[in-house]
Amino acid sequence: MMNHPWIIYLTAYLGVRIHRARTAPTRGASAVEWVIITAIIAGVALGLATLIKTLVEQKQSEIQGTFGGGGDGGGGE
Repeated sequence: MMNHPWIIYLTAYLGVRIHRARTAPTRGASAVEWVIITAIIAGVALGLATLIKTLVEQKQSEIQGTFGGGGDGGGGE
């Protein structure tokens, strides 16, 4: 079975392709590297958004505590 012409051809073809892939000069980032970079950037952005949201909510609670939860809307009476 291993002496079948198609198996010999595929083995030689794959060997050439693997050799070319290993010896080819690198030209920028591969798709996997782009996915990793994008995931890191998205993670940092999500972390910053969560941090900002938390800080805003804390300041909101502080302001509400200072002014007693709002008031009557500024009617002036």
